[in-house]
Amino acid sequence: MKKIPLRRCVATMTQVPKKELLRIVRTPDGEVKIDLTGKANGRGAYLLKTLEAVELAQKKGALSRALECQIPNEIYDEIRKLINDAK
Repeated sequence: MKKIPLRRCVATMTQVPKKELLRIVRTPDGEVKIDLTGKANGRGAYLLKTLEAVELAQKKGALSRALECQIPNEIYDEIRKLINDAK
């Protein structure tokens, strides 16, 4: 039986399979972007693919803390758009 990789959402602190999460990465250049492949170089943080998790992460500053940099509002808007498009 194959082991399913689990990751923890930085906003809700729930541990779920990696496929149910969205990876946000801070590249070595300092740029913050959404990593759809899950393999981009840099410091990564995982976020549940729900609007509630995005709102909570923005309110608590969880992504900023996890990636150790300021997260522009455009990134949160882009995440919301991705989640809405997936529905």
